[in-house]
Amino acid sequence: MSATSPPDVSELLAGRRRILVTGGAGFIGGAVVRRLLRESDALVFNLDKFGYASDLTSIEALPQAAERHQLLQVDLTNAEATAAAVRQADPDLVLHLAAESHVDRSIEGPGAFIESNVTGTFHLLQAVRAHWDGLPAERQAGFRFHHISTDEVFGSLGPTGRFSETTPYDPRSPYSASKAASDHLVNAWHHTYGLPVVLTNCSNNYGPWQFPEKLIPVVILKAAAGEAIPLYGDGANVRDWLYVEDHVDALLLAANLGELGGSYCVGGHGERTNKQVVEAICSLLDELKPTGAPHSRLITPVADRPGHDRRYAIDPARISDELGWQPRYGFEEGLAATVCWYLDNLAWCNAVREQGGYGGGRLGLAKPNRRLVSHAKSI
Repeated sequence: MSATSPPDVSELLAGRRRILVTGGAGFIGGAVVRRLLRESDALVFNLDKFGYASDLTSIEALPQAAERHQLLQVDLTNAEATAAAVRQADPDLVLHLAAESHVDRSIEGPGAFIESNVTGTFHLLQAVRAHWDGLPAERQAGFRFHHISTDEVFGSLGPTGRFSETTPYDPRSPYSASKAASDHLVNAWHHTYGLPVVLTNCSNNYGPWQFPEKLIPVVILKAAAGEAIPLYGDGANVRDWLYVEDHVDALLLAANLGELGGSYCVGGHGERTNKQVVEAICSLLDELKPTGAPHSRLITPVADRPGHDRRYAIDPARISDELGWQPRYGFEEGLAATVCWYLDNLAWCNAVREQGGYGGGRLGLAKPNRRLVSHAKSI
């Protein structure tokens, strides 16, 4: 870890005692819930529909969870249930992380992403707006709604440059389009109704407790089992990797101190090609499981994802300059900790994959209709 200290959560909350976290049974949401429970005395209301990637194991293991964590099993696509949950939580702060988030799944079934990420966010905004309107003046003045989004809304970069808060939106997948739409809704509710909102757009997160369908856990588990490691296309697609605990630091700072109506880009200074990430995992496994070395022999090129964005990179200067955020984990350190965690928690990985009905196979194989694409370009 770097010398940078994590933010003081209790100090940041500044009297915000009731926190509503949507998607708190997911990967990033769970990390936020754990931090709030461990490092503050706030009551945490966890609104989660409990989909295929939801899991409470890491939260329920905390002694604080019994008294200060409450699960509200609600699907945001249900407007009435969402409104009732917001009334029950009676929050001083909302951190909205609930979303369908896997690009490959959005290619196979885009409808669920529109319903959850767009319609669900609309229902939540309406419920939160009604709640905020009815708060006493003192609580209303301190209330905040923090919407957590992705760098994928900005589209694909060339070999140079980085995304920032002024980058035009250019989503390329059903997932990123649905998140872009939700960002626009949140901004509209701020400008039209005065709802006190903050937005953040983050790069690729990784770390412990991530559902094993994303690149890093997939590669770790495939390599550890001696199975073929899929590498999309030429492996040269670039992502900016952000350790999840660094992201939690940024979220808590932005949610409590960020400029109302403003947005902050959060990146980990961890640009790597997918091939470099896969090879780094293989090298770590060569040390930790030498009987399987070299694990790089398992790397197997597969057909690329349709519409695969070539490069993402984030300039986090604003959140660093204004809020003092810096990542505490370098990529090598964070990756080593992540690989060790998955190797030590294979039983959990197997259990959540079985629970979620995910067998570890390839997703997102739907092909674009070339005839329609060609026709559209000729208009």
